Amino acid sequence: MARSCFVAIDAYVCKANESTTVLLFTRAVQKENPTILLSCTATRLLPETSSQDSHEQWMAQYGRIYKGAYEKEQRSKIFQENVKYIDSFNNAMNKGYKLAVNEFADLTNEEFRTTRNRYMAHECSPSTSAFWYKNVTAVPSSIDSRTKGAVTPIKDQGQCGCCWAFSAVAAMEGITQLKTGKLISLSEQELVDCDTTGIDQGCEGGLMDNAFDFIVSNKGLNAESNYLYKGTDGTCNSNEESNHSATITGHEDVPAIESMHRSDFQFYSSGAFTGECGTELDHGVTAIGYRTSDHGTKYWLVKNSWGTSWGQEGYIMMERDVQAK
Repeated sequence: MARSCFVAIDAYVCKANESTTVLLFTRAVQKENPTILLSCTATRLLPETSSQDSHEQWMAQYGRIYKGAYEKEQRSKIFQENVKYIDSFNNAMNKGYKLAVNEFADLTNEEFRTTRNRYMAHECSPSTSAFWYKNVTAVPSSIDSRTKGAVTPIKDQGQCGCCWAFSAVAAMEGITQLKTGKLISLSEQELVDCDTTGIDQGCEGGLMDNAFDFIVSNKGLNAESNYLYKGTDGTCNSNEESNHSATITGHEDVPAIESMHRSDFQFYSSGAFTGECGTELDHGVTAIGYRTSDHGTKYWLVKNSWGTSWGQEGYIMMERDVQAK
């Protein structure tokens, strides 16, 4: 005789990312036997709050204030479109990295690039001597300059397009520590204000090569504590410009370039970034090491200059040994 049974569905509700997720467990229950779990599915329902409320909560979190009702309405639309894209990307689960809503969620990608990037890759960098390895017999499988004490805390360039200055300064901070044992936070503002006779034009953009040339000709760079960052173009303080906390004698181009191109980079959150980089580069960052993920993906450890709320507390894992996409 067949055992009598029935099917029951239990629903459990939990909170996740300000949305309601219902886990539906389908089970077959027999009178004589214990419960047997047959299947489990997860369904993400609509957010408990309206789209407008979500935007309001985001505004409160990041202290965003708009000039009037019209601007707020337009920014809300952009915010919702970005949230929709982020959710769609993450739900596809076909990449090794994730995106997340951050402080840039009410900006279009074009607006974001205009205020945060400005690396002038379209300008020809001056020629430098060829890079060469001196007395290198073995290369370690991984490097993280943070463990050597050669990386200053994450900085935030704000709405000044001087990524080129932050990239150059971070590299100089690292080499100075490795050479002298002293980690000194150096001044990006000095480059913004004083390195303006050539391609480099403060918040309007520049090149790391030119920044290094300026530092060499200026015989050094001041400390950030003496020449504070303001995030706007200013007049060069000649007194502070002449004070040097660190120096370099030259620079060379190396076989890796860490300048990025748009797309998912704006909302990057975690994982090894394998998205498009392209050749139309418009953002400069600083590689501080490299590793290989548990899944075998080789990546660079990269320090950005958009604050700690972006990416992995200000850092990104960038796929390496790949062709431009």
